[in-house]
Amino acid sequence: MHYARAALLGVLVAVILGWFPPGVDAQDVEALFRRVNPSVVVIRAKGRDITAKGLVSFSEIGSGVLISSDGKVMTAAHVVHSMDEIIVEFLGVGEAVPARMIASEPAADLSMLQLERVPAGAQVARLGDSDRVQVGHQVLVIGAPYGLSHSFSAGWISAKWAPNTAYRSMPLAEFFQTTATINTGNSGGPMFNMAGEVVGIVSHIISKSGGSEGLGFVVTMKSARHFLMERKWVWVGMEGVVVTGELADIFNVPGGNGFLVKVVPMRSPAWDMGLQGGDRIATISGQDLVVRGDIVLSMAGIAIKSDADLPKIRERLGTMASGQSFKASVLRAGQVMELTGKLP
Repeated sequence: MHYARAALLGVLVAVILGWFPPGVDAQDVEALFRRVNPSVVVIRAKGRDITAKGLVSFSEIGSGVLISSDGKVMTAAHVVHSMDEIIVEFLGVGEAVPARMIASEPAADLSMLQLERVPAGAQVARLGDSDRVQVGHQVLVIGAPYGLSHSFSAGWISAKWAPNTAYRSMPLAEFFQTTATINTGNSGGPMFNMAGEVVGIVSHIISKSGGSEGLGFVVTMKSARHFLMERKWVWVGMEGVVVTGELADIFNVPGGNGFLVKVVPMRSPAWDMGLQGGDRIATISGQDLVVRGDIVLSMAGIAIKSDADLPKIRERLGTMASGQSFKASVLRAGQVMELTGKLP
């Protein structure tokens, strides 16, 4: 089995190197791939969603990269955000390890996981300076496209996009555009420069067919450092929408504002404090909403009046010590109640 895998890897490398960008020595690229590949992981996640048919379970597969010796893994938010179960596979050492979310910023498509344990022999990636990456630089993307673990593709940086320019649904991210092939399953995987440093986290493609012939976008390491490593805030674990005005009146929300909870990931701080999500979809004022879940009126002493209050809550919780308690005021089935949570 070991020899078959090695032979297959050799064939893949040989095929890919046959079309590798001119000016790059094939032996150097093969050596680079073998050097950085052990830091790349495959991520398999399971979650729940509410559809017209009710509660359904679904799975996601993506990629990630180990960035610290204590077990922190960077990946894309759309792979793991609000998921109930996350398993990280280290194919090089033959182990699969449970992980939990510790930071997530969907508006930049970035998440940080914490492994329950770090397998012996796991390799930590080196992080690079994405500000030094220019259009025309050659890069390497490693991940699990369509579940084919530890595949790599090579290409160039074809453009660099400031936040809120290339992809409006992820307005906070700074993006690289790349010619390196990206497919389903690559999401969350690392993009390396030719020095073997991670300079970005794969996000998505824009394609008419959904295939790899579209434009590939990678969140820069500058954005990843800012949202996942430099900010002091806590991921609570609740998905939903802020309700105000007429919508809040329909739900009889005290004060006229609140956060309607859609789903609460298992084992998140919100789950542990007893927060409840909805269980059916209703169309209200032309908008499809998951209903019958809790409406959070305030958390950690901050009233929720608009989307701008959600990062304020995360930041306030980030100033508190691990294990410290915090309160949430919740409207449930027409009654206001208080829940108590504890920081992880």
